Amino acid sequence: MSLKFFEKLSQNFIELLNNKDDYNVIIEVENKEKTFTAHSHVLKFRSPYFRRELENIHPNENNIKTINKSSVSAQIFDVILQYIYGGIVNLENIESRFIFDLMLIANEFELEELTDKLEILLVETKGSWLKTHFSFIYYSIFSKNNFEKLGKFCNDIVSKYPNLIFDTDDFTSLQEPALVSLLERNDLQMKEVKIWDYVIKWGIAQNPTLPTNLEEWTKENFLTLKTTLKQCLPHVRYFYLSGIEVLDAIKPYKKILDKQLWEDINQHLLDPDRPVRSIILPARTTLVIELPPRIKEPFSTIISEEHASEISSWIDLKTTKYSSKNNPYEFQLILQGTRDGFAPQTFWNMCYGHAGTVVIVKVKGTDEIIGGYNPLAWDNSVNSEWMRTKDSFIFSLKNGNIRNSVLSRVRNARFAVCNMGKSYQVNNGPYFGDFYMYSSKYNFTLDNDCYCRCDNAGNYEKPIRISSENFSIVDYEVFKVVKKII
Repeated sequence: MSLKFFEKLSQNFIELLNNKDDYNVIIEVENKEKTFTAHSHVLKFRSPYFRRELENIHPNENNIKTINKSSVSAQIFDVILQYIYGGIVNLENIESRFIFDLMLIANEFELEELTDKLEILLVETKGSWLKTHFSFIYYSIFSKNNFEKLGKFCNDIVSKYPNLIFDTDDFTSLQEPALVSLLERNDLQMKEVKIWDYVIKWGIAQNPTLPTNLEEWTKENFLTLKTTLKQCLPHVRYFYLSGIEVLDAIKPYKKILDKQLWEDINQHLLDPDRPVRSIILPARTTLVIELPPRIKEPFSTIISEEHASEISSWIDLKTTKYSSKNNPYEFQLILQGTRDGFAPQTFWNMCYGHAGTVVIVKVKGTDEIIGGYNPLAWDNSVNSEWMRTKDSFIFSLKNGNIRNSVLSRVRNARFAVCNMGKSYQVNNGPYFGDFYMYSSKYNFTLDNDCYCRCDNAGNYEKPIRISSENFSIVDYEVFKVVKKII
């Protein structure tokens, strides 16, 4: 019989973590903007990663070792330390993206127990979010090559809808284990000749020095491609290709195949019943996929088509509002708080590079819908830099008890819109001269730190809110506004 008192033990270790008098390790995060203190013995026995790190760091004159993890956010590292010391991870009201990022960092620190639990949580409860951010998830997990459950979840989808990966611009940057894991699937829903074409495309992309004209290839060039594709070639189902497909697609690259395999392919085409020496893999199964009826979902949970038309007329400097029927613009949703999360950093990650964007905010506890238009591209790589433009504006929209919409065009073009520096992106979201989104708690819904100027002395023509109080939000959306193709 044994008596276990883990709860008290956990509490005592958390108290040790919070005790600042006895630490001998400092961890710097967020570009050295934030620091944490810890104890080397605890870190070493809980994490092989920290054991190796600490063994290679020389202490300072006070016998303190410093570890720099600039790319890790303070919020995530705080959770990591709480787990290391107390074995507790509180995920209540935590966004899906945060859980995913936490899993990646836990994996980096070789915290296997935590990594596994978070991976299971994502697969079992966050399937919708994983599908919405599929490409990002797929490339992230296979670059680490450690997430079997997420890998299977993703490959089950790709096997049915291979275009999600094979037809993307990032296909050739796919990690080899990810590509092999797909080629191994008997249920990959793609013609075998197309699979071969993609394998060749991927292999050539890994060797950019190969000649672009195949007629100029030397024996060494073919050997280079064969070496690159040695893990992929055994999984192609050569014996299910037609004669024309072999002639047009395989023959130009026959030098990357073993001589016996090439002979067997040709023999099989002439006499399918005669045995060959090469291994014949089973044919891939063809699935009958019934697509559900298409349901047109509203493009926004905050604004209506009429609101979008009104904003479009402001973009075009129209004195007469567009109607929903003649609106020349399409509002393409980039980010939605209730879907993607309310962390300020999420805005900079997802909206980077997008120009001509509209930010829409629903103010908590009111009927207010406010926002801003930025004709320029958001940039998360600069060091806090104002963007000069005469074409931006901020606004409030008619809604509920709000009788009229308010348009406020930029007055001081020098301070129209600001790109926040990396160290400020953890707290600051979209930033217009007289309207910005800020959160000290890394979540726009958890504090009242968002702000709109309420007087006439600002960088825009007039205030879009009467109240001088800062506010929280219940949701926000960012749209890219593009001309419709007629």
